[in-house]
Amino acid sequence: MARHVLILGGTTEGRALAAELAGHPHLRVTSSLAGRVAQPRLPAGEVRIGGFGGPDGLAAWLRTERVAAAVDATHPFAAGMSRNAALAAAATGVPLLALRRPGWSPADGDRWHPVPSLAAAAEALPALGRRVFLTTGRQGIGTFAHLDGLHFVARSVDPPEPPLPASLEVLLDRGPFTLDGERSLLREHRIDVLVTKDSGGAATAPKLTAARELGLPVVVVERPPLPDGVPVAPDVPGAVHWLSTTAGPLGEVA
Repeated sequence: MARHVLILGGTTEGRALAAELAGHPHLRVTSSLAGRVAQPRLPAGEVRIGGFGGPDGLAAWLRTERVAAAVDATHPFAAGMSRNAALAAAATGVPLLALRRPGWSPADGDRWHPVPSLAAAAEALPALGRRVFLTTGRQGIGTFAHLDGLHFVARSVDPPEPPLPASLEVLLDRGPFTLDGERSLLREHRIDVLVTKDSGGAATAPKLTAARELGLPVVVVERPPLPDGVPVAPDVPGAVHWLSTTAGPLGEVA
């Protein structure tokens, strides 16, 4: 019987892991997407979209579907899903791995202002600039809605919903982004401060280089911690190695 691997996805790493495993003859691979993006990039293998109904619902699904191992490859800021995954794994005895790309590190010339939350980012902004490039995702834009004295340029995959800042331009776009493109965007919109989450990865990192070149301050929202006791792999090869030692030898994968 094929061993069933659940990938809690929605990230580049989740899609890459699904592509790596989907060709294996002795594995059944299911990727679960939250459904928050209207037209997500679908991974290889089976796909389910939508929530499980909290940790109890996920635990029931793990049992019903006879999952041999699960990989939390959600966004580094999807703390609720990561917490539910850890609780469900503990309740069912299903091995769980967190697949997390490394966070960004400041380079010489960076003017980073680390903050613990979006609310703290909003509090810091008025002292740093008036024209803000907001790259925290559409669901976080409402945190800045009360800052009437600032102009926001927000980039997201799908349109944001109220509450929204009074002065707001929305750029609908999806990475990866180029350094030349980010330079042009910052200049064209006369940005004087950038707000981002520490998502890590190369797809959205060029904005940090462009901000450094222009001497702009960058408010960096720090990642929430992972649940205690969950092992972490930084990349797909690490996740494949963990699966081979946890769910049994995988042999050759396509």
